[in-house]
Amino acid sequence: MSNDQTAGIILAGGRARRMGGVDKGLIDLDGAPMVAHVVRRLRPQVKQIIISANRNLSEYQNWSDRVVQDAIGEFDGPLAGMASGLESADCEYAATVPCDSPLLARDLVARMHHACLTAKADIAVASDGDRIQPVFTFLRTSLRASILAFLRSGERKIDKWFEQHAVVVVDFSDESESFHNVNTPEDKVYLVAHNRLYD
Repeated sequence: MSNDQTAGIILAGGRARRMGGVDKGLIDLDGAPMVAHVVRRLRPQVKQIIISANRNLSEYQNWSDRVVQDAIGEFDGPLAGMASGLESADCEYAATVPCDSPLLARDLVARMHHACLTAKADIAVASDGDRIQPVFTFLRTSLRASILAFLRSGERKIDKWFEQHAVVVVDFSDESESFHNVNTPEDKVYLVAHNRLYD
């Protein structure tokens, strides 16, 4: 698969309540904003980096090709950020990931794309072996219209939107640590202490 076909969308538009409301993507993690670690792993896998954020837009511009805000409402969940990212993407496909998973798998996009095409699915969703990770997705950018219609109907839950489409679950149990996210200050300490950021 050529990475020229895929945009990488990093979702950084949440409220981060468990982190005291700070902007998680910009939390310092071993001398760099957390989003920088996600970008470093995602950049080689995609044509462009789009960050979906609802605050500190100018700072996120330093780490992306484009920064966008939620298409509908504000802080309305991952689907709103995905819709904005898909609108800005210059590619047929997009891979979405959260801003708080700095151990992102280096082969995430290739495996998701292969699974999606093989299964003739609309969407590929990653699984850590125990449960799906719903914001780690691979999909056609044309699905933006479906997301917008879903949001305008008053719905917000990403799992419920998945039910409208053919979805293939991609097993990443061999790289389950790549989904370790930073939701609390303790998670941040764990990542730095175990020195896994640069593996």
